[in-house]
Amino acid sequence: MQDLTRLGFRNLLRNRIRTAITLAVVTFGVCGLILSGGFIRDIFVQLGEALIHSQSGHAQVGREALFSFGSRSPERYLLEKPEALRSYLAEQPEVKNVMARITFSGLLNNGKTDYPVIVDGVEADRENELGTFLHLVSGRMLTDKDQYGAVIGEGVANALRLKAGDQATLLVNTIDGAMNTLDVEIVGVFQSFSKDFDARAMRIALPDAQSLLVTDGIGKYVLELHRTDQTTALVQRVRANLPAGDVVVRDWEELNDFYGKAVELYQQQFGFLKATILLMVCLSVINTVNMSLAERSWEFGTMRALGNRNRTVIGLILTESFVLGLAGALIGTLLGLLLAAVISGIGIPMPPPPNANLGYDAYIRIETSDVLESALIGTCATLIAAIYPAWRTTRLSIIDALRARE
Repeated sequence: MQDLTRLGFRNLLRNRIRTAITLAVVTFGVCGLILSGGFIRDIFVQLGEALIHSQSGHAQVGREALFSFGSRSPERYLLEKPEALRSYLAEQPEVKNVMARITFSGLLNNGKTDYPVIVDGVEADRENELGTFLHLVSGRMLTDKDQYGAVIGEGVANALRLKAGDQATLLVNTIDGAMNTLDVEIVGVFQSFSKDFDARAMRIALPDAQSLLVTDGIGKYVLELHRTDQTTALVQRVRANLPAGDVVVRDWEELNDFYGKAVELYQQQFGFLKATILLMVCLSVINTVNMSLAERSWEFGTMRALGNRNRTVIGLILTESFVLGLAGALIGTLLGLLLAAVISGIGIPMPPPPNANLGYDAYIRIETSDVLESALIGTCATLIAAIYPAWRTTRLSIIDALRARE
């Protein structure tokens, strides 16, 4: 094996230009996979963080039907003994903050027209710590000191031509089914990454929401964790310890159906990209190996005439390809890591994604598994591409192979 490896190295240096071309294809293929994979992974992370820190939090705890019908009939799905549940959740080591919310639908009136909105009654100061992906367009964020204050999404503000400092009236159904109104002052207009969210979103203080609905109940608890990667462990433990009943915990991926669909779409696109690079590397290596073997037919004929078996010839060719692929993968990995560090140090300004309001700076987020997978694809593609040409070389008769030099 050592002799084959040493001979494989020497053979690769016999035609340095052809070897360099193939090496460059493998190198840039692996480098491209690392950079594109890191770019797509960054999209997943930034999209997830935007959803967590503008809408859902890391997890939510409430009655099961709340997550489907709560905004229409919040009075049916209020939590029982909410303070005991809150104390239990706050004791979990991963939890940074526990926020009470009650969500309901209503009509917002600017004095001329009504507009349907989804209202969150929130603990404002706690929500401001969570909502780092909410950007103010005008005014300021809601605080616990605001009585009869409200912040609205940019879409709501544009639809009703409202701005910070304007007055509006919120019309809802109470717990008993009666109509109730609340005069509010718009203290701020915010913008998130999602146009759909901003087109219906409104937030008021939790006490104002409870007064408006004529209840002291809580709809759900929103959890903010110290780190997003702690979500799975926390959710599994809370699910196991919740008392039997219809109270459930859902993580941010379950709460944001859009995220799962976006991830699936990008993974399919990246899968196609990997297949394309694999094909490109294979075709390049097949071309190089075929040209090399055509020039060296007499060499392989001589080896076979001297008693070397076909598997020895095939082993030599595959060793050369493996060495070439491994070298290309290593160089491509180093180049990819270097470029990833440079690009991430600068950032890539990105326009707003579809159905989004805000652009962002993209980075190359490196994961060890992605790097190893990219290097493996480059190496295996080079090795696989040499199998058929190597096998075909052994099908040529020794006499014809020896004549190839003439």
